[in-house]
Amino acid sequence: MNGKAKVKERYNWPITILLICGLITIIFPLYMTIVIAFKQPSEMTNSIAGILSLPKSWSFSNFAEAMRVTDFWNSLRNSLLITGVTVVISVVIHSMVGYAIGRNKAKNKWYNLVYLYIVSGMFVPFAILMMPLVKQTAEWGIANIFGVILCYVVFYMPMNLMLYSGYLVNIPIALEEAARVDGASTWTTYWKIIFPIMKPMHATVAVITALSVWNDVMTPLVIMSGSGLNTLPLAQMSFQTQFGTNYNLAFASYLLALLPILIFYIICQKQILNGVVNGAVK
Repeated sequence: MNGKAKVKERYNWPITILLICGLITIIFPLYMTIVIAFKQPSEMTNSIAGILSLPKSWSFSNFAEAMRVTDFWNSLRNSLLITGVTVVISVVIHSMVGYAIGRNKAKNKWYNLVYLYIVSGMFVPFAILMMPLVKQTAEWGIANIFGVILCYVVFYMPMNLMLYSGYLVNIPIALEEAARVDGASTWTTYWKIIFPIMKPMHATVAVITALSVWNDVMTPLVIMSGSGLNTLPLAQMSFQTQFGTNYNLAFASYLLALLPILIFYIICQKQILNGVVNGAVK
């Protein structure tokens, strides 16, 4: 014996197997999407081997046709506009609301009631709100992109408020007290000290909100119906008819729609884990 205890490595096989199964469930649909997007309709057969086999020739013709059918650039512009504006407004407004409520709910019951009231909005199904929202936005004359953005800002406030108020627990209140001693107002303290410190949570909120808005179909469908404007998810519905679905064009379009949000996620990923972990502390 050399005096050093040997630590036997132990593997948690149930967790390992579960992770492997999770990896397969992610990789397999992605593989099918890529393979089918590059195939021609003639290569699609009813057999499993025909569906899973690689394309005979890797052609981008499906992508070009998908861009034409969906009016890709206009649809992409609308999706980027709605997603980008929603994310910016959400980060600014929801962080301010989260700061105001998070710093006061512990010592003021009214702030706590407001917090619980807003967070309870997460439990209201969209199906209940759908018809009233359609009627209300039509009467106000905002059954357009502006109305969709306004709805999104309200829809994602409960979750974002909970994340921001939870993250504030990790920011010492002594920083704000020191700023007040130096003569800084609450407004200055927030923008100069608190807002920059919450950068990890801003990234987390931005990605969660962007993913939800980018992939949403129902809200633009019911509010912008008849306006002639399409987002990418709405435009992709043109591949589905009562007679069938053109999977080759549809999957090619899905890959095209995946790229912008994937790039956005890669840019923000360094801040996300820290934001989620700290925001979970109550």
